[in-house]
Amino acid sequence: MLIRLNKLLAQRGVASRREADRLIEAGSVAVNGRVVQELGTKVDEVRDRIAVEGRKIKPGRDLVYMALHKPPGYLVTLRDPLGRPTVKTLVPKLPEGVFPVGRLDRDSEGLLFLTNDGELAFRLTHPRYEVPKVYLVRVAGSVPAEAIVRLEAGIVIEGRKTAPAKVKALEKREAFTVLQVEIHEGRKREIRMMFAAIGHEVLRLERTSFGGIRLERLEPGRWRFLKDAEVRRLRRLVGLETAPE
Repeated sequence: MLIRLNKLLAQRGVASRREADRLIEAGSVAVNGRVVQELGTKVDEVRDRIAVEGRKIKPGRDLVYMALHKPPGYLVTLRDPLGRPTVKTLVPKLPEGVFPVGRLDRDSEGLLFLTNDGELAFRLTHPRYEVPKVYLVRVAGSVPAEAIVRLEAGIVIEGRKTAPAKVKALEKREAFTVLQVEIHEGRKREIRMMFAAIGHEVLRLERTSFGGIRLERLEPGRWRFLKDAEVRRLRRLVGLETAPE
């Protein structure tokens, strides 16, 4: 059966589809000993031999799903050339092929998924699937009601309007405001830029929920495996009806 190469790499836990595309374009992927750099290439998932950076990719592997409470100060990547702390520092025995899902900038904290299920990771982070992400945001100053209306309707950042958001003020004082913000786009530093656009600096940003899975009592720096019911919930949310065998 022919399948797109990036999707196959995702299914086998090598990387998300987007990262697989980057590997292909960089010349890091070979099919039957020949480097392939054309996006959209299709391969035979049974007969073709796939290698990434010289390492043969096995036909299948056990799928792993983890939830991590990322503290501030850690990069959402597995390797950093500058030697800065990464999320792998928090999970030193991270299973091979498991990678972080989506963005959470260095200064932010909260719920982060890690998995080797590349197809699920792709869908959880693609705007098409509108997966909700909820944040607790503390900003400088008192945010007026009209500014919240602007945020909910969508605000232009970097020349492009954000998708509508759900914003609720939880605590408002002269020096700061605490809000709950729900978005489904996940553009880089999106929430920080949204509040900067209305003149308020973000002082603290914590993701409390992703796809309906809540951070709850997971302490900063700690992780756990997702429950089977949680995995099924995420897969149903993005149109993957049943969990893989």
